[in-house]
Amino acid sequence: MSQLSLKRLEKSFNEARIIKGIDLEVSEGEFVVFVGPSGCGKSTLLRMIAGLEDVSEGEIEISGKVVNDLPPVQRGIAMVFQSYALYPHMTVYENIAFPLRVEKLPNAEVAARVDAAAKVLQLESRLQHRPGQLSGGQRQRVAIGRAIVRQPKIFLFDEPLSNLDAALRSEMRIELMELHKRLGSTMVYVTHDQVEAMTMADKIVVLDAGQISQVGSPLELYHKPDNLFVAGFIGSPKMNFISGTVSKADGTTATIDLGALGTLDLPRTATAIAGQTVTVGIRPEHLQLGTGDFTLSITPNIVEQLGIHTVSYSTLPAGENFIALFEGDPQIPEGAPSQISFARSQVHLFDQAGLAVY
Repeated sequence: MSQLSLKRLEKSFNEARIIKGIDLEVSEGEFVVFVGPSGCGKSTLLRMIAGLEDVSEGEIEISGKVVNDLPPVQRGIAMVFQSYALYPHMTVYENIAFPLRVEKLPNAEVAARVDAAAKVLQLESRLQHRPGQLSGGQRQRVAIGRAIVRQPKIFLFDEPLSNLDAALRSEMRIELMELHKRLGSTMVYVTHDQVEAMTMADKIVVLDAGQISQVGSPLELYHKPDNLFVAGFIGSPKMNFISGTVSKADGTTATIDLGALGTLDLPRTATAIAGQTVTVGIRPEHLQLGTGDFTLSITPNIVEQLGIHTVSYSTLPAGENFIALFEGDPQIPEGAPSQISFARSQVHLFDQAGLAVY
């Protein structure tokens, strides 16, 4: 049985329909990440699960029980927000203990739970400090500790790392992943950062304009995106898209006219795409210098030498932006033509409706 189940979930603010009929199952112990651009509804969906937003239509079930009408404190969840929301006049100990004080638990149990959370989060030496004496990462750990002591069924995280700098975000990602392994709890995490989603999630839920665009493991979404939106959102740098027309589709091969770039033959069984305007997708990291399976010429406008890899930015004859990523630091001249190539097996194809064709 799923620990969290969303059934035909809807949310409207007056005439604005924000969440549009979402169905989702989250199993016990999963780390699920809601990802999508700003305004897609991911934080609203999380707040509905938490009980901070009312449900317009549909049901939310936690451990088999419909919780639509239950207040947050009775849902068995704990939420960690983007802002730390710590009490500056309280010690770390008292900040973590605060929800237990509200429940009026005995002091001995409060102490035991706080000490256990502090050990998990490596905050033992900081329990008598105040938030102003802590780093950003330590403050976020205190906020997480305040959630841990409640011993919830499900942890909810609303962009908890967005206030941290890049280096600290990377460290905290690892800490959250290790915390998930230690606790074995169900975690639902919201972010707009697809790198966070790819590195942390067991399962990613990609949201687009209040609807689920695709659900799957990070590698499923990377290798087999269902549509143009997911293909363009998952992956960094983002996938290159080239417009073309299918001149022939005989059930084994689709022949695509790419204009000035030439003709590309792809192994595809679909025949209904014959005559359609389609989109060819190729990831920047699947390109290589020199000739190969399919070769094209680019003239880089900008070349970034990053040591571990090199990124070039070009414009194709039809005006599409084109990014190529190469390992190491090959010498790619700006403003001069270079030949690059890719394997047909690495190409993604999307029909005129934006759906993947395999």
